[in-house]
Amino acid sequence: MNWVRRYERLVFWSLILVAIGLYSIAGQPPTPASNDSIRRTTWMRQARWGVMTHYLADWQARTNNLEMSVEQWNKMVDGFDVEGLADQLKQAGAGYHILTIGQNPGYYLAPNPTYDRLTGIQPSKCSRRDLVSDMATALARRGIKLIVYLPSGAPGGDRSAREALQWQNGMVPNREFQIKWEQIISDWSKRFGEKIAGWWFDGCYWPNLMYRSPDPPNFQSFAAAARAGNPNGAVAFNPGVVPRLISMTPHEDFTAGEISNPERLEIRRSVGGILDGKQVHVLSYLGRTWGMGEPRFTAEQAAQFSQSVWQAEGVITWDVPVAMNGLISDPFITLLKTIAQASAKPLPSGGSQASQ
Repeated sequence: MNWVRRYERLVFWSLILVAIGLYSIAGQPPTPASNDSIRRTTWMRQARWGVMTHYLADWQARTNNLEMSVEQWNKMVDGFDVEGLADQLKQAGAGYHILTIGQNPGYYLAPNPTYDRLTGIQPSKCSRRDLVSDMATALARRGIKLIVYLPSGAPGGDRSAREALQWQNGMVPNREFQIKWEQIISDWSKRFGEKIAGWWFDGCYWPNLMYRSPDPPNFQSFAAAARAGNPNGAVAFNPGVVPRLISMTPHEDFTAGEISNPERLEIRRSVGGILDGKQVHVLSYLGRTWGMGEPRFTAEQAAQFSQSVWQAEGVITWDVPVAMNGLISDPFITLLKTIAQASAKPLPSGGSQASQ
């Protein structure tokens, strides 16, 4: 029976060693999510500021008195001057660009077979031209990165899409919708690949119901879908207009930072531009409202608002209107150049400081 005892001892000590190994692994502090976030946003900190443009079917239709259709949308997208806009952003000194893929009307700036399959909409309201990839390529030649914008919900103005995607607007989990939406996002992400540097998701208004479940779909699966084509893509989830910057989840990399009145901005408890493990980022608009109107700030005001963010070692994005051909008007180019000049000057305090 000696062999039996030897076998029992062997099993016993094997189990002990396995247990010790598991304990050692479990006892190690987890790698903070912020480490990956800081790595993904290093380029943002270096860029310091960028420009956002909304190119949306319904906005352009109102501005230019157009009747929107698939044919009209494709004509507009085909006529979008990516080289001209990239030149303007380079001359203005912007470090990156945020471009809308689409929004409420359900017209999008790039093909997506998954969206077409899940919605059944024909002819497709996703453009034939991959404007996102074309814009990213033009920007890359000038050393500028591209982030894409997408709502976290279905296109509110397209009933067929809402119903097909099983979207319910309001305080509901929307699990069926989110599973489909993540497939659509993953399709775009794989198409764009490393051409794009990140995602800014709008309208995450019910995070506890929709994204904080321990099981997918949740923030983790949402972010994974966005990074399907580029694991280094920086992601932000927007809770809406919140004057005090907050981070929504460990699975994002920078604060969405939407604010209508930048003079009311509060950046508290950030250290070295990092707030709760995420890069401090602020987003506001230079026009009368998002993507429209004449400049509402003087050059001095725009520079001061920007400097208040840079003092906290944060990053700021300014939204400006674009014409149907995608170009920015001269008054806004002048403002952007002033912001670039301000970014090259020492801060008023003589350096950066953490907000308390």
